[in-house]
Amino acid sequence: MQFHNQRGTLRAVLFDFDGTLFDTVEGITKSIQYALGKHGRQEPLDRLRCFAGPPLVDKFMEVYQVSQAEAEKLVVDFRERYVPVGVYESRPFPGVRELLDRLREAGLILGVATSKPQSMAELLLERAELKDCFHVIKGSQPGLNNEKKRQIVEKAMALCGSGPDDTVLVGDTKYDVEGAAACGVPCVGVRWGYAAPGELEAAGAAAIVESMEELAKLLTGGI
Repeated sequence: MQFHNQRGTLRAVLFDFDGTLFDTVEGITKSIQYALGKHGRQEPLDRLRCFAGPPLVDKFMEVYQVSQAEAEKLVVDFRERYVPVGVYESRPFPGVRELLDRLREAGLILGVATSKPQSMAELLLERAELKDCFHVIKGSQPGLNNEKKRQIVEKAMALCGSGPDDTVLVGDTKYDVEGAAACGVPCVGVRWGYAAPGELEAAGAAAIVESMEELAKLLTGGI
């Protein structure tokens, strides 16, 4: 399958961060566990994988049926551990560098569109020597009420100088698929991330890939 042949000329590829470019689940789940523990809740780490990626205030409210004020306090406690420790408990997925090099060689504009705070995404990309692979990095801005994925994708497209007809988002969860769809952008789902079984299909991902190699072929037409 050649994705760009289905929509015309593909110009820009936007990437989600957590679960797509970087394996960040260890630092996020341990920091969520820490925050919940401060509020008397004990949860095993494997139950907290769903927090890797989406806006945390929204996710706390969804999972624990807490108020926005309670969710915001949980995020403050999450950051108490995540900022000094958890953010560094992460690493790029194997093959990311090769994928990005291949897409750049094919002439594609590459961007990051993530609900993660922009400063943290930039820090981790810099540490992994991947920051220069991207023309655009757009994350959420300081504050507890993170921007919705739709808003981030829209801003990333504007910075890339692209639009819905020549842009694709690559992500690992329903939040990526739904955020892209709200902008009229197709989303390619990746299997190596944090989605539950069947989640990407149910959300309506335009395509789903099993490996970096399959993603590269899909986005470049096999170049």
